[in-house]
Amino acid sequence: MAERSTAAVDVADNGGDQPLVADAAKATADGVDTQNGRAADGPMPEKDGERRPAASAAAPELHSGHKLARRYRLEECVTRLDGFSSWRAVDEKLRRAVGVHVLPADHPRARTVLAAARSSALLGDPRFVQVLDAVEDSDLVYVVHEWLPDATELTAILASGPLEPYDAYQLVSQVSQAMAAAHREGLSHLRLTPSAILRTSTGQYRIRGLAVNAALRGITSDTPQRADTEAIGALLYAALTQRWPYEDDAYGLSGLPKGVGLLPPDQVRAGVHRGLGELAMRALANDGATASRQEPACTTPEELAKAVAAMPRIRPPEPAFTPPPEYQQTTYQQGSYGRPPTRPGSPLTRPIPVTPPPPLQSRTGRALKWGVAALLIAALGLGSWQLADTLLDRVKGNSGSNGSSTQPAKTDDQKSSKQSKPLPISSAALFGGDNKAGDVPKAVDGKTSTTWITQVFYGHANFGNLPAYSDGSGIIIDLGSVQDVTGLEAEMYAAGHTAEVRAAAPEATSANSLSDFPEQLSKLGITERKLVAKPDEPVKTRFLLVHLTKLPASRDGDGYRGGITEIKVTGLVD
Repeated sequence: MAERSTAAVDVADNGGDQPLVADAAKATADGVDTQNGRAADGPMPEKDGERRPAASAAAPELHSGHKLARRYRLEECVTRLDGFSSWRAVDEKLRRAVGVHVLPADHPRARTVLAAARSSALLGDPRFVQVLDAVEDSDLVYVVHEWLPDATELTAILASGPLEPYDAYQLVSQVSQAMAAAHREGLSHLRLTPSAILRTSTGQYRIRGLAVNAALRGITSDTPQRADTEAIGALLYAALTQRWPYEDDAYGLSGLPKGVGLLPPDQVRAGVHRGLGELAMRALANDGATASRQEPACTTPEELAKAVAAMPRIRPPEPAFTPPPEYQQTTYQQGSYGRPPTRPGSPLTRPIPVTPPPPLQSRTGRALKWGVAALLIAALGLGSWQLADTLLDRVKGNSGSNGSSTQPAKTDDQKSSKQSKPLPISSAALFGGDNKAGDVPKAVDGKTSTTWITQVFYGHANFGNLPAYSDGSGIIIDLGSVQDVTGLEAEMYAAGHTAEVRAAAPEATSANSLSDFPEQLSKLGITERKLVAKPDEPVKTRFLLVHLTKLPASRDGDGYRGGITEIKVTGLVD
């Protein structure tokens, strides 16, 4: 889709996750992208059915250090234009970086922006950069969103060259699936530019500005699904060719030659993956562009996602073999032990054999050997006699006058009438977030054929770094009454969880938050297929928490997913 931009820079392209200091006023006047330090793309013709009202109100006068709601401290202005500003900020309550869009309450698009932000926040899909807050406060309206310091814009990635086929496949697959899910909920993006796509350090793609960036710019469309599908096609085309699929240069990419129309990717760059090139053309089929002759055009993200799924899956490239560094032999391994040092340029000399000293052959030597042997024999005999005498004394001392032997002393476990046995579990509940709570009983039903499995999270192993999972997730076990717990064993859905087991105080009548479980029964660490907690002493408690802080990679390699198959608790029972 030919992207539209005004003389000022779009926040979707510049409200990024890499902080830059910029003169906001100059950026507004000159049309400079304060995020990337480049001239903003020139105006492009608006598409049919797309409307952008003119902005009116000026951006609020804010500065670094200003606080919103006594919580969000503005750190650095990323963009200031078109009546709004975008900032990198700090959430002082949760001690994390966030992004903030601010505009006056009387801005003509303020209500639209608030509505778009709240709708986007309700989606809760981890493939999108999450909206954390949307507030109207006196004379300001502001939207707070996630800030991903480890993510890189697609703009920066394409600046170094086109993507490999596997990376391009992952891009179109993840973005089309995410947008299909958004459209099913009635949400569109309308500003899917390379700067709106972020790739995390784990290779996952995140989309920022869903609904919000278009609302900030006042962009609407009569055919939102068609517009977003064409935009995904343009992203794929750019990823394959490092060229923007229209005549005008945009987003740091050169456009196509003027007057030739939309060229297939393999005519722009040699070696383009044929299937992906045809897919890009099918998504870009609009305004006279020609789709693949064999397949119909894709007009919705859902159709595009299905077309991607129907392709033969592109496997990641084999890792390149890196030979180990040259093995450095030691002097001994090089065979020079016992050799004289060799001067540079001189021929190697043969090793000089080291002659051991001759054995003692004299009378004195023989006498010394026999003397040492005799002393050793005497010492062994004396030690054996003393050991036997000690054992006899012990037997005599432990024997009574009637000749009966005493029984060994009872251990602490034998003194107690209680034994460690499996404890019945009264109930189980979900801890943290909204993570398939209805399946939690499967982890305590005594069956290994049923499992509580989390949803798939993208971008980060710590549950997608979503605010709802700031304390992780897991399962809370209720034993029904205070018990002497001696251990807990949890069979995990897969190896690689970062997990621990915690216990509530014995006087607790309920336990819901992490602070309700002060006692740690096992150290937090990466687990195998079983998580085992065995405290040194029995722990009195009613509530136990199997606490998960990070998930392993999902079995299909797309995102992160974990779970628990079965939990067993043991304790002292009469």
